[in-house]
Amino acid sequence: MQIQVEKLTAEEKQQRGVDSWPIWERGVSRFDWYYDETEECLLLEGEVEVETESGTVHIAAGDFVTFPRGLSCVWDIRKPVRKHYNFR
Repeated sequence: MQIQVEKLTAEEKQQRGVDSWPIWERGVSRFDWYYDETEECLLLEGEVEVETESGTVHIAAGDFVTFPRGLSCVWDIRKPVRKHYNFR
């Protein structure tokens, strides 16, 4: 299971309706997480290291990230996070 990290153009953001998605915030912390649904998110602020069985993925403000359903990981939030998110 791969985490996808990409940059969206303003047009792609608008097409996906990202600005209307809910916002989630969390301070510096470390916790286990399991995705029972696929999540798409756009980091507005912050920095995170997401640890999976296949390695560590660095995510920072401006990244559009897709977490696949069934993924187990550890979130290590290095700088407080604020993100738009959507489950599908």
